[in-house]
Amino acid sequence: MNWTLEVVVVPVTDVDRAKAFYADGLGFVVDHDRRVSDTRRIVQLTPPGSGCSVVIGTGLSRMTPGSLHGLQLVVPDLRAARAQLVARGVAVGEIQVLGAGPPRTAKPGDNLNNVGFVFLSDPDGNGWAIQQIDARRGG
Repeated sequence: MNWTLEVVVVPVTDVDRAKAFYADGLGFVVDHDRRVSDTRRIVQLTPPGSGCSVVIGTGLSRMTPGSLHGLQLVVPDLRAARAQLVARGVAVGEIQVLGAGPPRTAKPGDNLNNVGFVFLSDPDGNGWAIQQIDARRGG
């Protein structure tokens, strides 16, 4: 039996501001935006190519906006992904290498597969990591 993670609720204060960040800044696809009642709104967004979506809205969670950290996206080319984010106006950190030694800023010739990361936060402070995985180990 497969168990798939399909949705992660991300707590935000301003749904429209968060929707713009995820759709326009990160390039997530807006799957739907529905007002279920006067106190409940559900906006589902999916990263391109992902089987898991994020949901933002009102009346969804008791988590404090900005309290979710450790969300991680994976891309095959971190340098290109970071350039896209910068071009869209997203404040994103420099590429970091998190390998055997202490963390360091990536150099132009570094192989980033599995060890390259950039970090960013949404407007509420929810923390994201983006990792490069262009080849997976094992079968």
